[in-house]
Amino acid sequence: MNIINIIVPELPESVNNAVIVQWHKKTGDKIYLDDILVELETDKVILEVPATHNGILNSILVNAGDVVQSQQIIGTINLIENLKKDTILNISNNKKIFLKEQINHINEKNFTNKTIDDFSPSIRKKIKQNNITIDQINNFNNLNINKLKKFQTKEKNRLLKNNFRRVKMTQIRKHIAKRLMESKNNSVMLTTFNEVNMQEIINLKNKYGKIFQKKYEIKLGLTSFHVKAVSQALKSFPKLNAFIDGEDIIYNDIYHINIALSTERGLLTPIIKNTNNLSLVEIEKKIKKLIIKANTNKLSVDDLSSGNFTITNGGVFGSLISTPIINPPQSAILGIHAINNRPFVLNNKISIVPIMYLALSYDHRLIDGKDSIKFLFLIKQLLEDPFRLLLNI
Repeated sequence: MNIINIIVPELPESVNNAVIVQWHKKTGDKIYLDDILVELETDKVILEVPATHNGILNSILVNAGDVVQSQQIIGTINLIENLKKDTILNISNNKKIFLKEQINHINEKNFTNKTIDDFSPSIRKKIKQNNITIDQINNFNNLNINKLKKFQTKEKNRLLKNNFRRVKMTQIRKHIAKRLMESKNNSVMLTTFNEVNMQEIINLKNKYGKIFQKKYEIKLGLTSFHVKAVSQALKSFPKLNAFIDGEDIIYNDIYHINIALSTERGLLTPIIKNTNNLSLVEIEKKIKKLIIKANTNKLSVDDLSSGNFTITNGGVFGSLISTPIINPPQSAILGIHAINNRPFVLNNKISIVPIMYLALSYDHRLIDGKDSIKFLFLIKQLLEDPFRLLLNI
């Protein structure tokens, strides 16, 4: 009988180890090619390890929560090349497989009304092979919501009996904590502020939003304007797109913008690449794609690597103003905030205007106050006159 090793995939150079999140199979289970065997969590992404052969799961050498290294053997499979899949007798049993493998990882707000794209490639393949419709999966999910709620209630009641609970930090949270300390200890960070009259962008959205959505099948948001404005401003202020490496300054000739997203696993900052070459439509589509991937743990290492500048939006949670922390090794980060109607002087008259505060945190070792203020003021000008963004002037 041939034994095949289950091996941790080659991890990126910047990732030292991974943690076993969950085994999807148990010892003695039949294994088929491309079945997802186990999930690993690094400090950046969730990795799925698929089966490379048909067979029987012979052994599991590491448990959930264990730390593993690149290329480490974590289990074995007894190779059976001619192993045939069991005939699926009814659609309900098949959906239970999907429920166990995928839906247990989905929070309640995403538990219903799912689309095929929300599942992993291997699960999408199984759905198509067995002619299962997304309506059937959603209907089955609805039946399990009550079970989920009962479980959550039971868990809350259990926790109330204790005065505290101790939970290990996830790899993502450890990574965030480490990066924040690096930023605090290895940069001289200052923050400068400005305010933006968002009336022109709001007028543009109100006038063309429905036409935009009908043509491109995506909503016209605000973040695409911010990304476009930052990309244009970085061309005029290259130090904001640079970083310090020892005694050298590394100037980037590319424009890769991180956008901060809050997820169940913590704050993630996926990247929109080459933003200087993208239209508002293309930026909106890439933002939507990254949000879906972030919420379904599908972000790759490439999605999170090599950004040059970060935009974070506390306004979606109601933040009026903040001092964002630089995402090292970057040298600056832009914080955008809630838009509120305020009395404002326009043409020597007091008007009610939608105002938003901007906050630019920057590394004073590289960026002088004059450049940071001018950079932020240019972003203000571009947002207050959005046609400059469309004309690239």
